[in-house]
Amino acid sequence: MLPFRKKFIIHKNEIGFLFKNGDFFGVLEPSIYHYFDPLNKIKVEIYDLLKPEFEHPLADFLIKTEAEIIRTYFEFVELTSQQVALVYQNGRLADILPPESRKLYWKKFVEIKIEIIDISENFEVKNAEWLIYANMDTLLDEIEKFIYSSEVPEHNIGLLTVGGKYIKTLSPGLQAYWAINRHINIEIWDTRLQNIDISGQEILTKDKVSLRINLSASYLIKDVKLTISSLSNHFEYLYKELQFGLRAAVGTHSLDGLLENKNLINELVFAYIQPKMVDFGIEIKSIGVKDIILPGEMKTILNKVVEAEKVAEANLIKRREETAATRSLLNTAKVMENNPTALRLKELEVLEKVTEKVGNISVYGGLEGLLKELVKIKS
Repeated sequence: MLPFRKKFIIHKNEIGFLFKNGDFFGVLEPSIYHYFDPLNKIKVEIYDLLKPEFEHPLADFLIKTEAEIIRTYFEFVELTSQQVALVYQNGRLADILPPESRKLYWKKFVEIKIEIIDISENFEVKNAEWLIYANMDTLLDEIEKFIYSSEVPEHNIGLLTVGGKYIKTLSPGLQAYWAINRHINIEIWDTRLQNIDISGQEILTKDKVSLRINLSASYLIKDVKLTISSLSNHFEYLYKELQFGLRAAVGTHSLDGLLENKNLINELVFAYIQPKMVDFGIEIKSIGVKDIILPGEMKTILNKVVEAEKVAEANLIKRREETAATRSLLNTAKVMENNPTALRLKELEVLEKVTEKVGNISVYGGLEGLLKELVKIKS
């Protein structure tokens, strides 16, 4: 090569930028170039067009001063503060651009498609499953940075809030939103029947008997928006009101009254709590006492009472049966008194019972004599 001459080769998949004295001088198409440069003022930067992203300190300068070159060789995207862009390369999503981005992509070998999305009003991510799951490996950082997503499970709903303000209720499924220039949150609420247990409540009855009661209740959140707008913590409020209702039900009735009607506590607590919860979008479905635990000494007393009641009941039944037997014997005697035949039949019945346990009988004086002697024995 001759002295002070430079040779540059631009291949078919490449393009060059010519600089003289540090200033951009033009674009070099694929070819071989020779320049006489004794003062080393010429420089050529070569770019691979198979790598479409173009990043250069002079990018803004080229956009502003070389409009024809930009139109010829580049796909240019410039976004406002309320826009994002999806960049596709050969039909595949390759990049997500945030608001106020400016970027250049080489044309020719890689097909570039840019989808600009306005997020000023509607900031929901369309085709969220495809965007998040299909590109999780290659665009993980961009997705986590620019997109807020949450999976609302089946039998649940989601409450979408932006900047702390309720926007709408979401159905089950993947929900995704552009989390740029706004704070987004999705709160998950279970719409199925919920249970709450009130355990170990020490309460005095009206007659000053201490009881330990375990209560269980089931409820539904019928209006989630009303619930969260009225209560900071619906579970704590419901728990507290169930405690109050239980204490009111037990404290106004005696132990005997509570034990006689097992459903009394359930009915009283339900009547107390249901109207209160309706105002907060909560429906009480059922209330039930699981356990009523008495103090040890009270158990002993009640056991003695029950035992005495059972003994008295048994004695009453015994006396009733004895009275009935005596009355039956008296009626039988009256019948035999006026009816010799009936008397003789009774005598034969007694004789039959006596002879059941006797192996041999010797009879003297005939059957008549035996019956007379038997009567003497009975009398």
